[in-house]
Amino acid sequence: MKRRDFVQSAAAAIAAATSKTLFAQAPAVRTRGTRPVVVSSANGNRFKNGGTQTVVERAFALMTGGADVLDALIAGVNIVELDPADTSVGYGGLPNAAGIVQLDACCMHGPKKQAGGVAALEGVRTPSNVAQAVMDTTDHHLLVGKGAQDFAREMGFKIEDDLNTDESRRLWLEWKRRIDPGHYLDPKKRGQAWYDAGLQMAREGLIDPDHYFGTINCNGVNANGDVCGVTTTSGLAWKIPGRVGDSPILGAGLYVAGDVGAAGSTGRGEANLYNLSSFVIVEEMRRGAHPKDAGIAALKRVATATTEKRLLNGRGLPNFGLNFYILNVRGEYAGVSMYAAKYAVCTENGAQTLDTEPLYQGSPA
Repeated sequence: MKRRDFVQSAAAAIAAATSKTLFAQAPAVRTRGTRPVVVSSANGNRFKNGGTQTVVERAFALMTGGADVLDALIAGVNIVELDPADTSVGYGGLPNAAGIVQLDACCMHGPKKQAGGVAALEGVRTPSNVAQAVMDTTDHHLLVGKGAQDFAREMGFKIEDDLNTDESRRLWLEWKRRIDPGHYLDPKKRGQAWYDAGLQMAREGLIDPDHYFGTINCNGVNANGDVCGVTTTSGLAWKIPGRVGDSPILGAGLYVAGDVGAAGSTGRGEANLYNLSSFVIVEEMRRGAHPKDAGIAALKRVATATTEKRLLNGRGLPNFGLNFYILNVRGEYAGVSMYAAKYAVCTENGAQTLDTEPLYQGSPA
């Protein structure tokens, strides 16, 4: 049996065995006083890909059923990676400027102190599984482009010619109608033309605004205090081919310290990359900060570092969204954001979609 098929079949079997009784059971035994919890971006409690569980529900069920925390989280995000309705992740994710879906992902295992990632990967619907294979079977943390695809093929993953759906291709063609596809613009314009075209499509309701930047981050801690995390994305819609954002970069799109906690992000990747915010958040928690306070501190750092006029709104504040999903080894968690947003969480009381704690009131515009 191929490794990919084994991972998916095993996850499905465990999910089926636990989903019927998950919320009827008493909370898992807390040997270290840790409250088991899974936290993610809002799409983690929205899409089910025709099944009965959302991302956070599946991950929590598997994790509290005895599965390794990272295996549980990856089985969870597989739901949105495989769901064409979520155009920000995996199969059917909005493609790059050339109409090609390029995917990024990374994962970190706190107890094992291991990590793996892939970037600009084409043809594999579940890049999170490939990132885990990089972690499990190589001495490296990150494989990119054709090398990542060749590695996936060697590991037994199915390579497809095109991960577009009819909907993602339709939206890409609509974008092409609105802007010159050769968008390597005058440096003084700094790419504002293609950026505005994409945002205009979001304002018109053609694209879910949350899916323009895309991504899902999902972090979990079990009753033993084992912390892991995963981030997976199709990246910025209509990006320059080969562009890699924060999602697969350790310390930016995700960071896990097994003795502290985890943090991951969605939103404007370049702003996060410049500040390595997930690493900053975990280190703030190491110094004793609550997840919410650690996240707000990172957002303030991003805001202070944002000085280019094109990235500021009429109030002189960042004109983009950036969200962080955070938990510590005690099971405390938070969702914070530059502006008001949502995030998902699952505990023994079930799954919820909650309001984030925003740094600023109003909207990016």
